[in-house]
Amino acid sequence: MSSKFLSRLGATWFATAVMSTAAACFAAEPLRVGATYITSGTDPAKGSNGWALTSHGVGENLFTVDRDGKLVPELADKAERNDDLSWTITLQPGRAFSDGSPVTAKALAAGFDNTFANNKAALATGGKLSFAAVDDLTLKVTTEKPVPYIQALFAEWPLVAYTPAANGEALYTGPYSIAAFKTDASITLAPNAHFAGADSRSPVEFRKFGDAQSMTLALESGELDLAFGLPSEVVSRLKTNPDLTIKSFPVGYQYLAFLNTTRPLLADVKVRQALDLAFDRTELAAAINGGEPATGAYAAYFPFAGKNARVTDLDKAAALLEEAGWTKGSNGSREKDGKPLRLLAITYPQRPDLVTMLPVVKAQLARVGVELDTQVVESIQQVASAGDFDIALWAQHTAPSGDPAFFLNSMLRTGASLNYAKYASPEFDAILDRFASESEPDARVSIALDAQDKLFEDVPASFLVSPVWYVGVSKRLENYQPWGSDYHVLRADIGEAK
Repeated sequence: MSSKFLSRLGATWFATAVMSTAAACFAAEPLRVGATYITSGTDPAKGSNGWALTSHGVGENLFTVDRDGKLVPELADKAERNDDLSWTITLQPGRAFSDGSPVTAKALAAGFDNTFANNKAALATGGKLSFAAVDDLTLKVTTEKPVPYIQALFAEWPLVAYTPAANGEALYTGPYSIAAFKTDASITLAPNAHFAGADSRSPVEFRKFGDAQSMTLALESGELDLAFGLPSEVVSRLKTNPDLTIKSFPVGYQYLAFLNTTRPLLADVKVRQALDLAFDRTELAAAINGGEPATGAYAAYFPFAGKNARVTDLDKAAALLEEAGWTKGSNGSREKDGKPLRLLAITYPQRPDLVTMLPVVKAQLARVGVELDTQVVESIQQVASAGDFDIALWAQHTAPSGDPAFFLNSMLRTGASLNYAKYASPEFDAILDRFASESEPDARVSIALDAQDKLFEDVPASFLVSPVWYVGVSKRLENYQPWGSDYHVLRADIGEAK
């Protein structure tokens, strides 16, 4: 597949199919949706676009997690294991891409081949996968590494299902099709005429806002029907507005701090352990007006979540810093060889809770004599990948497929493409290797708990808060029910024309 795959962002997508859909459906008033993010592009194999396109209702997966957190088939009907490295996946009959062409094993194989060739995150669980169409509805999948539970792999966010089109674009299967896309600004969605219920589904104008406060003002002024990811500090005010409904819901995300283990001041594990003990998770949860102190890498409702509260202990933190040679100077700050223990913490505006947490983290670390410079950066992945930070406040869904392995493999395994902490531990990797040969749920829980214990010891990341998020809707969408974190913001069951 050419490196220019999907690079052209013309004024319209799939002109013939979309224009015919638009003629039938744009008579309905568009739904106006706002968030602090939209997809960064329309190439499904690039970065996190697969997740975003699914969130926008454009893409689907072979398997997905439903509103109750259960892993269920989506485009697939079932998956059967042939041997350690081979599976057979049966597709649901009667499904179509947005141009009306049938969803076949051969068509999906072409898309997955492109993803595995161009997206390193797709390799996290099973290595590089290969695909062969047995017949129209039967796909044979061969994995590089054993995968005992391939349904969860195909629910991972990089593996959106699509097929490359003859014009170099892509065809998807979700309830919406892309009508227009403006980079870093907006995406216009038309009902997919080949998805059930298209005639009763409204088109959507999905806008990106640079910050949550401006999105809040747009909601208050009547410019939006749905504002996803409101800052917690505005919720009380918005609830007094009779034209709005504010809804909260728990998410599988964790707010965490990646600690860059390759930076000189954080290479010492005692310093990282001290920082972890200095974080007051109860105070951080209170600062964002929602959520619970994290117990580990996963939200508490998962069976593989940590079982015990993470401890705040300033005396022990101070003792560890002393052992590492960082003594308190006359101004109360830690020093070694005449140089201060001064760190750089970064975060990003697309998650407003993290911006709220940043000065609180600075104050908490000051209590043990650690100085902190702070930055809010727009392109967090670019900065984090370059390693230009000591601490990165991050929001991550750590079990998007209902299984614990993907997050650990993709973000903390040695050499993983998203390992922003630059953590390298053969002992930790050996724990993760056990996932490849274990399919029993209780055993996978045990592996995840062992992995978290190792992370608590080495502290490449500190897990801080399991958050609650807020969504605001107009009267037009007052029955909207948020679920699935931000993986299913636009779904087939919303946006019916009125």
